[in-house]
Amino acid sequence: MAFHIIILAAGQGTRMRSDKPKVLHPVAGKPILAHILNTVNGLKPKLIHVVYGYGGEQLQKAFENYPVPIHWVNQPKQQGTGDAVKHVLPFLNEKDTVLILLGDMPLISERCLQDLVKILDKKDQMGVLTACVEDPDGLGRIIRDEDGKKVIAIQEQKDIKEDRIHQINEINTGVFALPVSLLQRYLPRITNRNAQGEYYLVDLVELLHREGITIIPIVCKESWQALGINNKAQLSKVERQYQRLQVAKLMEQGVTVIDPERVDIRGELRVGKEVTIDVNTIFEGEVSLGEGTYIGANTIIKDSTIGKGVRIASHSVVEGATIGDNSAVGPFARIRPGTILAEEVHIGNFVELKKAKLGKNTKAGHLTYLGDAIVGSYTNIGAGTITCNYDGCNKYETRIGDHVFIGSNTLLRAPVNIGDHATTGAGAVIRHDVDKNQLSITWQKQLFNNENESFKTLIKNIDIFLDEKLDKNKK
Repeated sequence: MAFHIIILAAGQGTRMRSDKPKVLHPVAGKPILAHILNTVNGLKPKLIHVVYGYGGEQLQKAFENYPVPIHWVNQPKQQGTGDAVKHVLPFLNEKDTVLILLGDMPLISERCLQDLVKILDKKDQMGVLTACVEDPDGLGRIIRDEDGKKVIAIQEQKDIKEDRIHQINEINTGVFALPVSLLQRYLPRITNRNAQGEYYLVDLVELLHREGITIIPIVCKESWQALGINNKAQLSKVERQYQRLQVAKLMEQGVTVIDPERVDIRGELRVGKEVTIDVNTIFEGEVSLGEGTYIGANTIIKDSTIGKGVRIASHSVVEGATIGDNSAVGPFARIRPGTILAEEVHIGNFVELKKAKLGKNTKAGHLTYLGDAIVGSYTNIGAGTITCNYDGCNKYETRIGDHVFIGSNTLLRAPVNIGDHATTGAGAVIRHDVDKNQLSITWQKQLFNNENESFKTLIKNIDIFLDEKLDKNKK
């Protein structure tokens, strides 16, 4: 006997108003289907069958590198959930058992499903996952027997007597567990005699009850786990519930979250002690925050490691970077991929770093761009400094040593090296290497347009130089 899982993901989701298959819409930065696959994989099934239909190519491409094997089953015509399961039957053995889920329930937990799967320990019975909700309006209701221990039917609201509608708040989640032998025997007996002309899997419940098969209800204790997604409003509701759960886990670990409703975690966030997170912060991919770190408001951190005692001030973006202990970044700083900051580095407002390595206690306080740069320790980068790392064709590296002072508004035309203890004057354009302990400045007489022929000659020579450079790059 083998245990299989079937995920029904063939629907277009027309109410989503999108060309994208419904199960590819993101919750916390991952497709809806990815959340379900991650959850059910913990149940250790022999195989996961995903029934697809609309947008099948998009769906399979999105999961072509998924670490768990997926058996894709095509449902050419979307004729209901019963028809979808029927297409999987040829790949199942009579002695197997199966768990069937809808593909739009990303909040369902492994623990909740485990309780349902236990039903499969006994033969010839079916398990139905249910939930009790405050507002069941429009949802299929669970009808139990007189003892309240077994399910005898799942009825749509319109089919329930008016005097009983408000007495039943237990709903069908669309999740079932049963032996494959029951599916093989009874699924072909489901008809499509309904307004939609479709084969509904829920009809199996009443059919099995009439045949004397026991149907056990397993109530999902947290009703939010059963939230499905059919439109963008429901997608937003599920997103917020997911984020509440993530933030709740953080606060259990001792993290101070200024406003739990205004933090988004779209990946994996690891935290140390005494971490504080301000409002409107977003964490994407794999992020690690060291002990005592503060993350300011309106900040985005993606795929980065933040050390201990770091302060990321408001409106900063950190991506693909490593920030050393006791460093300070921002406000309004942008740290791009490949950047590594050592301990006690200060990056101020409107500073952008790209593939830059800065040594201990180095400072770049204002309005600076350092790209493809290696900077030593105890160096000061003045406001307005730019590493000119790109010539329109290739990128080059700038190296700055220890204890260097780079004057404000310095342009460093890469490739160029600045030695230890060197200094550049404000407004300098550094085209050649500067040896250690040297002062380098550039001086030029101020010229005025149309004052003399020398200015016109200068402009002409610049034009000639640029034309030659362009021709060379093209070659």
